[in-house]
Amino acid sequence: MSDLRIPINDQDHVLGSADAPVTLVEYGDYQCPHCQAAWPQVEMILRYFGRDLRYAYRHFPISTMHPMAKPAAETAEFAGAHGQFWDVHATIFANGDRLSAGSLLALARQHGLDAVELQRALDQGLYAAKVDADFLGGVRTGVNGTPCFFVNGARHNGPYDAMSLSASIVTARNNAPVSIARMPVP
Repeated sequence: MSDLRIPINDQDHVLGSADAPVTLVEYGDYQCPHCQAAWPQVEMILRYFGRDLRYAYRHFPISTMHPMAKPAAETAEFAGAHGQFWDVHATIFANGDRLSAGSLLALARQHGLDAVELQRALDQGLYAAKVDADFLGGVRTGVNGTPCFFVNGARHNGPYDAMSLSASIVTARNNAPVSIARMPVP
């Protein structure tokens, strides 16, 4: 079992509060069918755990198998620079089985983003360094496939369905130290 080597930082895309008792980190690939199947499961557990869960997504495009994974990750980063990471993230996963250069531009337009600006960013590799940094952080942590989840820094080695992830989250939440700020007032 490996531990998360790169702590959550201001470069990460995060949902939830920093004071949540459990943090779930995913390394994913937009063109990976397993990651596409995992995203709705993650959405379910985010709704279920609410304030008790913080979630961070990191890119791990396996370009040798999924040639559109890195351009899709750069598209998500482009969207993030325009305040729309999570909306575009969900749309890319919903269309992951038919990603192409044209579909990435079309989904940018769908979200009101400038497709010409996106194409320029992709051509110039403006967001490649962020995607590469996520990938290298995953390699340092021992990620060797996607999706790869970490619950409070410990690798989740079970399935990625909502029940299995929830069981790991509940265990981590029950073992989390109690924050004075979260204690009920008598």
